[in-house]
Amino acid sequence: MWDMGTRDSSPRLILWLCLGFLILGVGFVQCGVTYDRKALLINGQRRILFSGSIHYPRSTPDMWEGLIQKAKDGGIDVIETYVFWNLHEPSPGKYDFDGRNDLVRFVKTIHKAGLYAHLRIGPYVCAEWNFGGFPVWLKYIPGISFRTDNEPFKRAMKGFTERIVKLMKSEELYESQGGPIILSQIENEYGRQGQLLGAEGHNYMTWAAKMAIATETGVPWVMCKEDDAPDPVINTCNGFYCDSFAPNKPYKPTIWTEAWSGWFTEFGGPMHHRPVQDLAFAVARFIQKGGSFVNYYMYHGGTNFGRTAGGPFVTTSYDYDAPIDEYGLIRQPKYGHLKELHKAIKMCEKTLVSTDPVVTSLGNKQQAHVYSSESGDCSAFLANYDTETASKVLFNNVHYNLPPWSISILPDCRNAVFNTAKVGVQTSQMEMLPTNTPNFQWQSYLEDLSSLDDSSTFTTQGLLEQINVTRDTSDYLWYMTSVDIGETESFLHGGELPTLIIQSTGHAVHIFVNGQLSGSAFGTRENRRFTYRGKINLHSGTNKIALLSVAVGLPNVGGHFESWNTGILGPVALHGLSQGKLDLSWQKWTYEVGLKGEAMNLAYPTSTPIEWMDASLTVQKPQPLTWHKTYFDAPEGDEPLALDMEGMGKGQVWVNGESIGRYWTAFATGDCGHCSYTGTYKQNKCLSGCGQPTQRYYHVPRSWLKPSQNLLVIFEEMGGNPSAVSLVKRSVSGVCAEVSEYHPNIKNWQLESYGKGQTIHRPKVHLKCSNGQAISAIKFASFGTPLGKCGSYQEGECHAAASHAILEKKCVGKARCVVTISNSNFGKDPCPNVLKRLTVEAVCSPETSITSWRP
Repeated sequence: MWDMGTRDSSPRLILWLCLGFLILGVGFVQCGVTYDRKALLINGQRRILFSGSIHYPRSTPDMWEGLIQKAKDGGIDVIETYVFWNLHEPSPGKYDFDGRNDLVRFVKTIHKAGLYAHLRIGPYVCAEWNFGGFPVWLKYIPGISFRTDNEPFKRAMKGFTERIVKLMKSEELYESQGGPIILSQIENEYGRQGQLLGAEGHNYMTWAAKMAIATETGVPWVMCKEDDAPDPVINTCNGFYCDSFAPNKPYKPTIWTEAWSGWFTEFGGPMHHRPVQDLAFAVARFIQKGGSFVNYYMYHGGTNFGRTAGGPFVTTSYDYDAPIDEYGLIRQPKYGHLKELHKAIKMCEKTLVSTDPVVTSLGNKQQAHVYSSESGDCSAFLANYDTETASKVLFNNVHYNLPPWSISILPDCRNAVFNTAKVGVQTSQMEMLPTNTPNFQWQSYLEDLSSLDDSSTFTTQGLLEQINVTRDTSDYLWYMTSVDIGETESFLHGGELPTLIIQSTGHAVHIFVNGQLSGSAFGTRENRRFTYRGKINLHSGTNKIALLSVAVGLPNVGGHFESWNTGILGPVALHGLSQGKLDLSWQKWTYEVGLKGEAMNLAYPTSTPIEWMDASLTVQKPQPLTWHKTYFDAPEGDEPLALDMEGMGKGQVWVNGESIGRYWTAFATGDCGHCSYTGTYKQNKCLSGCGQPTQRYYHVPRSWLKPSQNLLVIFEEMGGNPSAVSLVKRSVSGVCAEVSEYHPNIKNWQLESYGKGQTIHRPKVHLKCSNGQAISAIKFASFGTPLGKCGSYQEGECHAAASHAILEKKCVGKARCVVTISNSNFGKDPCPNVLKRLTVEAVCSPETSITSWRP
């Protein structure tokens, strides 16, 4: 990237340099961003590029610089983000680019860090984002049909796309202007839907490509999962693996726009984890076959603040098991192992972009991909595809040990500097720890179910679709009707109570009979539709039935999901009356959008004055549909903060009027059994959290807090008890590392003596606590053949007795330490002719709590 000082001068200087080269007849010089079959070319240079997805609205502006710098430190070259139409144009023609929506500031922050940007305009984004990124008002344009050859939709899509491109151009943010944006994307994962739509789908896709090209950004456009993307648009791959992908034309580069680093979480489901050994293996497989651009989706997942989560039923956390966690902290070993992978591949960049590989067999399930350039440079990737057995292979007359399901990278075709299955970086153990915030003193306010505000209600015959009524201004819609019961009904005289049956198209419902909660029911992400069946207490005379239908995020994926229904469409019927079945579906129903507390702005500091009651009165007998509020001071320190919602049920939470998001302490079901890095990964392969709340902790950005008197408001739907809610901080509680005495070492890659007796750079164990912490104790240390995993290590048959004492001497009292793995460092060889490793588990504590330690 050019660094020419001020933004105003950069584009002009690049332009004059290009013109100068042309005038001088230097025809081979290319300016801007182009591509050929090998790679993207930036100012004439082919590049191997690693990219990371960081979505600007899923973090706060004060986090952006730190996140981007951590990405850069991890070997990332490009930051990728979607552009979220429903954030930027919440109502037709009214735009919002402030706060978390400040796209320009985000892209400029990327530029300031010296990185490139990939702007995925879409404007359909999927992304587990509410309504797939589309504004709900779009659905109500007359004659519209989403993502097909439909003029109203194309007109709206074109208008938004051109608005974003114009904004980026006005700030000179495209690389052709001296800015950081080197790629843009139009549409998103359209291929399958386009095929189902036939000619209309193909016509729409072709139109979208031409419309994008016509914006003249000066950088290439891509379409992901679109096999027939027309020239010059590049078709790209998304998935857990993309080594079998090839672009649709031989002159296009091989680009992986979404290498899934993990998976999203849904309420009621477990947490998904992708072992970094498998992720690194997938990336190395892609690169060895000629891939040149990899984007990790996600590199930092962040948080679905407010009501932005889609699905439905996608959690507020969008952690995604990414290298940088939801709170902005580095996740080890994923971050560090990928960083080493990037370094190893960049050592091969010159050969990778200049030639094609020669593939040779090294065994039944082993291969070598060798890149040899005319200048004499050579790089090799040695792969073992066996999922169970390690393999010793012979390559260039040297033996190499390959663990199962792994690739070793040899930048000089001799020295293995990295193996995807050999993790040498530490594992960080993260915990939620108490803060110094005193117990919250709560006040409560009950939603009044007895009175209706005629100005906010309307009555009509039959049941209405929820989003058509709410326009997604609230998650909540009341459906209210009444039933007259005669005195002679048998259930009033000891008979069986009648049964209320409700069929809902999603996503949840709370049933109130005469002002009392009678029951609740919920769908799932796989089955939004559900049926409630429950006995209800009725009295003689008029009975009031009020159904609170609750949306839990609008759908973000599926054919014409804009037409999918939400809410109670029936039938709604009473069974067990003397007349048999009473169908209530076509009675008169009264509707009210939202909650009274929402109308009174109870979540905000400027709310309507009301009389709150001492929460001790409601805690004794928790009530549904209750607002709780308290005030608290910001805790000391700079660790990320979260609300521990233990004891609560389902609802929403705000801090100083900013919505943290939806909470739901639904317990996770699934098979949280054995997890191995070997073998093809699928999202349900490595799970955790079964039998626990899917999401217990909810991110509270520190930038939302004042030093004191911060307003915390919770709306609880089901009757949870706020007395256990607390503010916690996320921190490293301990670190583990396990490195063998012959671990691949990047520093040795040019040493001819590597692998022949004594090496100059021996492997090392690196331990590091978080900022403000130091190592307070060594919980386990063994140089030999230790067993187990982080948190449950045990000594093996071979063990150097001095291990613990040496690690204590070198590490305790320090924020970080390095220990070389050698026999001499541990006194003597504890077991000659046996491959040994150093395994350590250390405890991290605040520096202020550690007594000064002297060796």
